[in-house]
Amino acid sequence: MEFKDYEEFWPFYLSQHSKRSTRRWHFVGTSFVFIFLIAALITFNFWLILLAPVTAYAFAWFSHFFIEGNKPATFGHPIWSLRADFRMYRLILLGKLEKELDKYKLAG
Repeated sequence: MEFKDYEEFWPFYLSQHSKRSTRRWHFVGTSFVFIFLIAALITFNFWLILLAPVTAYAFAWFSHFFIEGNKPATFGHPIWSLRADFRMYRLILLGKLEKELDKYKLAG
């Protein structure tokens, strides 16, 4: 699919994460990004940074292939997908994702 900008892409991204368990797997994977970054800074073992995207994508792609049953949006829109993943993560942390899903009339 083609999108003119990120804001047009965002509702599509949310629609590709329609199942709560998909979003939870994403949340866990993205949490590991922060864990590996912090661990790298604490231990000065910067090789740990390489584990951040590998782990995050492993959790996310598992959820798309085995739970959601769709192709990850990152395959077609990698930069916007990364941005959207962190946005979704922030909204989950703040307890505001349900409101965002309602805004676009997507099931929570």
